[in-house]
Amino acid sequence: MKNSLYHTEIINDEGLNGNVSVSDGESLQTSDPLKDLAGFNPEQLFGLSWATCLNATIEALLKARKAEARSKAEVHVDFCREEDGKGFYFDLKAFVSVEDMELAEVEKLAQSAHKRCPVSKIIGDYNHVTIEVVPFTE
Repeated sequence: MKNSLYHTEIINDEGLNGNVSVSDGESLQTSDPLKDLAGFNPEQLFGLSWATCLNATIEALLKARKAEARSKAEVHVDFCREEDGKGFYFDLKAFVSVEDMELAEVEKLAQSAHKRCPVSKIIGDYNHVTIEVVPFTE
């Protein structure tokens, strides 16, 4: 892709319980979240991706403001059953905090970051997303 700043290829040929590999040779063990097996599950991987991307976007916005405050994005992912019992969905909650910043200002920053974060863009207008601003803690 000519506009790509970074490209990766991920291969899963073992399903939920096995190894997922990256084209550069790295791999990680995956597992079913409902079983007690070693490995990361899709919920954890999605949460890792969104928390990292959202906080990196917040950091970029803070840097653009020349603010040196630390920020944190904590993501909770719940694997839920649809009410009809036939399907599943993720309930996603992000808790955003910025050191030494008023919560109203953090709210604006969090919403701006959510609009810009590439993973948030994938989430789009998904019905099961909450972004909450909380006080910064270590």
